[in-house]
Amino acid sequence: MEILDNIRIRLDTNEIKKTLHMVGKEDSRKIQVLITEAQPLIRAKAVYRNCYLESKLEDAIVVEGIRFTSRVLRRHMDNAGRVFPFVVTIGSRLEEYARACKDFLKQYYLDTIGNIALITVRKYLEDHLRSKYALGCISYMSPGSLKDWDLKGQRPLFSILGDVKGSIGVYLTETLLMIPAKSLSGIFFPTEIPFYSCQLCPRENCPSRKAKYNEKQAIEYGIQTATH
Repeated sequence: MEILDNIRIRLDTNEIKKTLHMVGKEDSRKIQVLITEAQPLIRAKAVYRNCYLESKLEDAIVVEGIRFTSRVLRRHMDNAGRVFPFVVTIGSRLEEYARACKDFLKQYYLDTIGNIALITVRKYLEDHLRSKYALGCISYMSPGSLKDWDLKGQRPLFSILGDVKGSIGVYLTETLLMIPAKSLSGIFFPTEIPFYSCQLCPRENCPSRKAKYNEKQAIEYGIQTATH
């Protein structure tokens, strides 16, 4: 298991402004103040493993004796020999600070900044894997992002990583949610072209959407039936 501790990330003012739909100079100053408050509270960490595939079943893969059941994940393993299970987090301090704020709008702003910080840590890990293992394009999937791979996928993922709580302070609740909440788990895998779970999710008006829903692809992956 590889641990990346004390990851340094830089919060992008323009990205935060765009996400919060802020445009004016006064908004820029407001965002900068929030970043100044939030930055010292972020404790970015990551843990991952470089794992080789043992077998590829019809709707699952087996990695070091542990089964991950997902048709979509399995489809991406045709030309893959290894995967990288991971967990990243920014810790709990920013979340606790935001929760203590009596200004609900400020709570929202700080929560959004936390989400952006978490995405930045995930991108940091992605770049680290590309560089260390000489990878080209890589994509990832997270338990709970699709019905095809629901939150039950957290158990084998945390199992294969080992002592995640001891390593970076992240653990699972009985309902399989992660604590701290600003944490993200998943599996990175090599791909020829970028893949996003959003491509297979029909949910409309999702603020986290990264790609358009592709019904044809969902049918090909066996998670959606044809409507005609």
